[in-house]
Amino acid sequence: MNKYIEKARAAARTVQEEYHYDGVFSVFGYEKVKDPVTKVTSQKEVKILSDLPCHLSRNSIPAATQTESAANVSEEVKLFCSPDHEIPTGSKIIVTQAGTTEAFVCSGIPAVYVTHQEVVLTSEERYA
Repeated sequence: MNKYIEKARAAARTVQEEYHYDGVFSVFGYEKVKDPVTKVTSQKEVKILSDLPCHLSRNSIPAATQTESAANVSEEVKLFCSPDHEIPTGSKIIVTQAGTTEAFVCSGIPAVYVTHQEVVLTSEERYA
């Protein structure tokens, strides 16, 4: 590959990480744990990645849709971060940005690019 293209990509990634990432995120997954006494295997939440730089983007400010029991809120939320991190599909992700911490469940399949990756997230709180 052309060395100028590589330099341009490296510069673009540096700008992305230094000026766009204004939050931090942690990724949680599950592992099987067998109780030594009862011999019962259960799932335990474990932290996979911790306090990495990111940016959280919302496609639009959602309008609530009233259902019989609650108001359903729908929006597209994307996590932007370094392409170096492996984020398993279905992970729980906690993001702190602009003084607010939010929990997201069931992360989507990461779209990995040379300069960054994008992961669609589902909010843990979906009802108002």
